[in-house]
Amino acid sequence: MSIKKNGVDQQLIRDLAGILNDTNLTEIEVELGDLKVRVSRQAQAVHAVAAQLPAPAPIAAPAPAQAAAAAAPTADPSKNAVPSPMVGTAYLAPSPDSKPFVEIGQKVKEGQTLLIIEAMKTMNQIPSPRAGTVTAVLVEDAQPVEYGMPLVVIE
Repeated sequence: MSIKKNGVDQQLIRDLAGILNDTNLTEIEVELGDLKVRVSRQAQAVHAVAAQLPAPAPIAAPAPAQAAAAAAPTADPSKNAVPSPMVGTAYLAPSPDSKPFVEIGQKVKEGQTLLIIEAMKTMNQIPSPRAGTVTAVLVEDAQPVEYGMPLVVIE
């Protein structure tokens, strides 16, 4: 059934390599008793993603967050921040030539659109979870965002 050479099941390795190709994974590991097999490949997409990772570094201290911190030093932004419900690209306005959905100092209602996150070519409106005043916008237009990342602070 399977070709074994030096105690290694070559058909198992071929099957794992086929799974890598079918699923676009870069690595797969299987343990069968005392046998542990890892098959991996170098993918250009992995290198491209790694090269893009340093670009969002300004997220750590965006200007709006600094301005909000200076204006309200006792406020805890993490407590009142609206987290991203998904991974994608944040857009602050419905189109490039439109005004933003919300601005600092603006009062918002519960359910009002704060921004849009594009994920898998779908535009997802992010609603305000509560009524209040926008004290900080923590992302820039067309910025990549991660799940759980703070987007907007509403006091």
